[in-house]
Amino acid sequence: MKNFPAYLRRVGLEQAPAPTLDGIAALQRAQRLAIPFENFDIRLGRGIALDPDAVFDKLVTRCRGGYCFEQNRLLGTALGSIGVASTPLLARVWLSGGGDVPPLTHMLLHVALDGAGWIVDAGFGGSYFPPMRLAEGESATGPDGAVHRLAQHPAHGWMLERRQNGEFMPQYSFTLSRAEDADIAMANHWTSTAAESRFVMHVIASRVTADGFVSLVDRQFTRTAAESVATHVESASELDSILKGYFDIALAGEDISRLGLFG
Repeated sequence: MKNFPAYLRRVGLEQAPAPTLDGIAALQRAQRLAIPFENFDIRLGRGIALDPDAVFDKLVTRCRGGYCFEQNRLLGTALGSIGVASTPLLARVWLSGGGDVPPLTHMLLHVALDGAGWIVDAGFGGSYFPPMRLAEGESATGPDGAVHRLAQHPAHGWMLERRQNGEFMPQYSFTLSRAEDADIAMANHWTSTAAESRFVMHVIASRVTADGFVSLVDRQFTRTAAESVATHVESASELDSILKGYFDIALAGEDISRLGLFG
């Protein structure tokens, strides 16, 4: 990373973490706390550039957020700066609950450390989960109480699951095959341009907080800690206040209008 000190300032760390599991976890959590997940440039028709300089400029220099391809590109580069090699993977997101096999629309990272494999992910827009060891039944609990679990899937490699209403539900599946830049570019293109993509259809933002997370899906704003509280966003000015107050994002007035949420 060309300007690692600027990245550390952006994520609120005074010094670089050690190249250990604790250091990786600290870096991932700091990025999730500081840099929101958001898809605004897709809705504004600006496209998503994934070269490291463009991602750094957007997420660090211009203090914007980004979605999984940007977030984990940035985190992978930051991990390299502390001496930790990571491998990008592509995943199939199963949140829709449909019976069809979903496309590869999510990017995460695989890290080999101390004789074990770990998944590291700063780009999944829901509840926070720390690095997870690749082992059947491995589980982790986030600050808001959300429990995630890894299980092997007979057809799709590994499945990340989340406990909801007492039952573990699929989140995304992945294999350990390295995603090449061309694969990532194709996945990013489909996710950011296809009419049926969730990120084309909806305005989405989320951010991890110390005890949970906040999220925006179109005009529904939700704050989650021990429990969730949802409100309906009534105006462009209210949306502007939410973006500034909860996501530290200042969009120009014409961009808020172009998101298409208020007629």
